[in-house]
Amino acid sequence: MADQAYVEGEFNRDTNYIEDRITADGSSPWPVEPGRYRLVVARACPWAHRSTIVRRLLGLEDVISMGICGPTHDQDSWTFDLDPGGVDPVLQIPRIKDAYLARFPNYPRGITVPAIVDIPSGGVVTNNFPQITLDFSTQWREYHREGAPDLYPEPLREEIDRVARHIYTEINNGVYRCGFSGQQAAYDAAYERLFTALDLVSERLAGQRYLVGDHITEADVRLFTTLVRFDPVYHGHFKCNRSTLSAMPVLWAYARDLFTTPGFGDTVDFTQIKEHYYIVHRDVNPTGIVPRGPDLAGWLEPHGREALGGSPFGEGTAPGPVVAGERVAPANNPLLDDRGMVRTS
Repeated sequence: MADQAYVEGEFNRDTNYIEDRITADGSSPWPVEPGRYRLVVARACPWAHRSTIVRRLLGLEDVISMGICGPTHDQDSWTFDLDPGGVDPVLQIPRIKDAYLARFPNYPRGITVPAIVDIPSGGVVTNNFPQITLDFSTQWREYHREGAPDLYPEPLREEIDRVARHIYTEINNGVYRCGFSGQQAAYDAAYERLFTALDLVSERLAGQRYLVGDHITEADVRLFTTLVRFDPVYHGHFKCNRSTLSAMPVLWAYARDLFTTPGFGDTVDFTQIKEHYYIVHRDVNPTGIVPRGPDLAGWLEPHGREALGGSPFGEGTAPGPVVAGERVAPANNPLLDDRGMVRTS
């Protein structure tokens, strides 16, 4: 579904990104090369979260390193305030903006994550988040782990693209359209549009375990990163409050199914997610107070989605324990065990 016509007071996202790609066939100046690139993310950001999930599912940790920015930032840039001395240990910069300026000295747009940085030059290659994950699946295939799932199977790509486009315009961006509406009429329209889309997706998932096909694909990754933020942030902070996710039975069971699948819940940092939205968005939350809830225990309740058939990884296998240096702090996601994996009970 295409975006509707502009409504006064409506939030409109700048979708002009650095469109360079890292390719395996020599069709771009950026060749696939293990160890050359660094993926810079923030655990708080849903767009960056996609890339951390896909990188882990495909087993690219030893091929593409990852730098993690903190959950809060100023008007200037995301910062590496979680690292010793506030400097990324590989790129040796305090903020991702420095990598943008290393390539584009007068970069005119927003400094966003995820971004892939060329380590030798220190410059950003791309911040085109929808393409980054697709290229992880297609261009880096030679370096996928044994048993990696096919998240973008060729026979299903047209349907995946169609479903993912609808999820992006109506749900991923729909929650922001609610939260950043500047007038009541714009908010009302955004609210109706969002929950209409959620109801449609719920109807689709009532009879099938995953969005497209019988195993996880790129489309599921893109929906999950919004659903996992829904009750902690979007329901209250962005006024998406017709109902909580936990009150939408099909979507809640679907989200729990994914959360307990290796590669999904073990990449979720609930604390950083809440800190980002409630502290950074002072126009929406002037006090900067971060809520303590919601209760997270429900994420581990049985979901019953196995009855619909299919399997998470198709003919593949689950990824192993989270790399030690990339584990979410247990205090930030109490549903994880000492290996950084979602607890089974």
